[in-house]
Formats: sequence, C-alpha cells, structure tokens
Amino acid sequence: MFNKSYPRIVFAGLSGDSGKTVVTCGFAASLKEMGLNVTAFKKGPDYIDAAWLSLVSGKPARNLDTYLMGFPKVKNSFLKNAANGDISLVEGNRGLFDGVDSMGTHSTAELAKLLKAPVIIVQNLTKVTRTAAATILGCTKLDPDLNIAGVILNQVAGERHLKVAKEAIEDATEIPVLGAIPKLKNDYVLPSRHLGLITPDEFTRKHGFISDLRIIIEDNVDIPKVISLANSLPFIDFNENNIEREIDSGGETVRIGYFRDASFSFYYPENLEMLDVAGAELVPISAVDENDLGELDAVYIGGGFPETNLTQLELNRGLMHSLKNLVEEGLPIYAECGGLIYLARDIEWENKSYSLAGILPINIKMKEKPQGHGYYRAVVDSENPFFKVGTQINGHEFHYSEIYDFDEKLNSALSVIRGNGSFNKRDGLTYKNVFASYLHIHALASPEWVDGMMSSARKFKNIKKTKTIIEG
Repeated sequence: MFNKSYPRIVFAGLSGDSGKTVVTCGFAASLKEMGLNVTAFKKGPDYIDAAWLSLVSGKPARNLDTYLMGFPKVKNSFLKNAANGDISLVEGNRGLFDGVDSMGTHSTAELAKLLKAPVIIVQNLTKVTRTAAATILGCTKLDPDLNIAGVILNQVAGERHLKVAKEAIEDATEIPVLGAIPKLKNDYVLPSRHLGLITPDEFTRKHGFISDLRIIIEDNVDIPKVISLANSLPFIDFNENNIEREIDSGGETVRIGYFRDASFSFYYPENLEMLDVAGAELVPISAVDENDLGELDAVYIGGGFPETNLTQLELNRGLMHSLKNLVEEGLPIYAECGGLIYLARDIEWENKSYSLAGILPINIKMKEKPQGHGYYRAVVDSENPFFKVGTQINGHEFHYSEIYDFDEKLNSALSVIRGNGSFNKRDGLTYKNVFASYLHIHALASPEWVDGMMSSARKFKNIKKTKTIIEG
C-alpha cells in the first residue's frame, strides 16, 4: 500500500451530446502542446470516444466501467495507467448522475468519487440563461459529496448570453465558470453516424481537426485554473495486491490473428495486452486487403462498422474462403458483433444484399433503430470452445443489426439475463470451434476469456502438430 498524488480531472455533462468529447480532446491537445504527458480515460463502455482520446494523448485511452469491472479493478486500472503521466483526463458518459438505476449506480458521479477527482461540468447553454444555474445548483444538492469544481459553458450565443448565465451560475452556486465555448460551425463538430462519432481511422483530416479543437480550448477556457484544480487533490491509496488476477504466461506461444482495419476496430487495449502477456503473438489482419490467413492458431474478430464497407469486404472472397476452410479444420474463432456479421451468410442494408463468409447459417438485416443497446449479462449454459459452463459474463451490446433468418439447429451457448443478444434471449452462436455473439467483453472484467482464447489456440496448434507428424 502506498500513497501518491495523481493530478486528475473529470469532464462530465448533463446529458449526451453536451460537448464532453470536444472539450476533453481539445484540452488534451492543449496540454500536449505544453509538453505535458497526458493520460486519457473514458468512463463507460465505449470504443469510439476512447479512440479519439487515444489519438490526442498519443497512447491508449483506457475505459473505466464499474459495472463491467467492479470498483476495485477500475481504481486499480486508473492508478496503474495514470502513474507515469503528468495529468489524467477522464471523459464521463451520458449525464453526470446517469447509471444503471434510479440511484445512479455506476454513473460518472460515482466514478469521480471513487477517484476523488474534481468534476468540471460541460453545460450546453443553448436557449437558456439563469436556468443553467438551477441545473448546476440541483447537481450540488443531489450529491453534496461530489466535488463539482467548475463549469465550462458550451454553445454560447454571444457576450450577453455568457454574462447573464455566468453571473447566475456563480451567484447561485459559488462554482466558477472556467470557460465559454461559442457556437461552432459544423466544421468544428465531430462527425457522427448511427453508433455515435465516426472513428478517427475514417476521418481524413483528424489531425487538423484536433489542432482546431486545441485552439478553441486555448482561446476560450482558463487552462491554468483547470490544471490547478487537477493538482490540488488528496492522495489516493493504491493497493496493487489481490485486485487483478495474475495472467498465466506459461505454456507454448501461439499466433492469434485479429481483424484490424476500418471495418473492425473495436478492441479494448487490455484485451490484446492480456493475450500478449499470456503468450500470444498477435497478428493484425485486414479483412479488405489480406487474401490468406497463413499459419494461425486462432482468430479474434472484434466489432466495428462492417456495414459501411460491405462492397470491399464482399469483393475479398479469398479471405472468406481461407477462413471457412480453416474453420472446417478446427480453427478457433472468437467474434464480437461486427465479427458475428462477417461470419453470416449475407446481410441486407439499404435495400441491397451482400454475401459474407457463410460460416454461420444466419442472415442479417440492418435496421434504422438499435436492436440491442446497453449493458449485458449472460450465463454460459452449454459447451463451447471458450467458456466453462456456468460462467457469468458482464458486457455490453450496441447494434443496429438483427438476425432475421437462421437454422433452427444452430447451437447457442449463452442465456441472456440482461440485454437482447442474437435472438430469443440467446447468444453465443457456436459451430465447430467458432463462438460469435453481440456481446462485447472487457478482459479485465472477464479474464476467463483470455484463458479460453489461449487454451483453444494451443489445442488447435497441438492438433496441427500431431497431424503433421502422422502425415510426415
């Protein structure tokens, strides 16, 4: 056990689309320009905001989710990753007090209290003035233990708008307004689509855009005051023992390929890192450019946006055939959401049908509204290549696709307790050594997934060795 001061700040909103990502990215870019080593975090289950924060900070942004990981693991992850930085920025999600229930369990507010971090509220000022003060005052009354240290106003219409709102907030709450961002042209708004923001990989002018956000923050926010708040904090106790389960790094090294391109980019850094620690050689694969998988012992296909690249994916039949042949030989495949889509027979999107890998006997449609959105809990209730029967898994799902046609004999290994899954409260579709679901997991929350990946890969590798010896 030891104590250390970790300069830190939480940027929170009163709702979604308040401007948290714009402020956090712009602020991180400004601190980087000053020469500070910035560590960024995203509260909640989120790949895209975290990808933008990773781009700006220059290193992987970590997700902090107490529902998935529990409070001790979240605290440990924060402290471990913040230890070598000069300042840590945590972007909240949704509204400040929004959690899984009416008490706000697992909310941004609860995370801020866990980390003993001051909160700066990013408040959208569109068409309000003094009412903004009532909102901030309500936040202080709802949870007096929360350290709301400042407000940054967003979407400010002009000097008079700012003057009235600023005076009202500071007079009613004694909380300082630390900045006021004017209404911005669309050129300064992060581009979005059905799942939220687009990923940095798909945005051609991402670096120029980040530079623009930096200038906006430098011109409109009291950066020295925010830094002072981040530095004026109590020490945090950090107990390294008995929080994270030790990863078994023994055993034979295996080669695990993972799809990594514009279509498949949803991977928590810890998932890949923990595989690496366990003895995996990780091989990135482009689903558009690669034609042959080569010598692999397992494949991991994460989520992403395959629906936006269906023409390119469909054209690369070579990779699909290679994957399908290896599946028949017993290659283990673990697929999440977008990965599940890739393994289907076909998908309908915008009144057009596209042929996919055809490994799973399912057909998919893209819908206009989410078919699964939010936290997810399931129990493993039948044999499969990766999880022991009886394992309980916490995760999340967010998909606009639905399985509308499937073989009735299709096996599934998950009974969904919370969430939607694939169909009829079932998920975890299995075929030979394939496991595919709409479930997204975080390896810190589900370390048994690492065990399953490594065990399946090693079994397949040994089978190949034995076959080679027999045939030789």
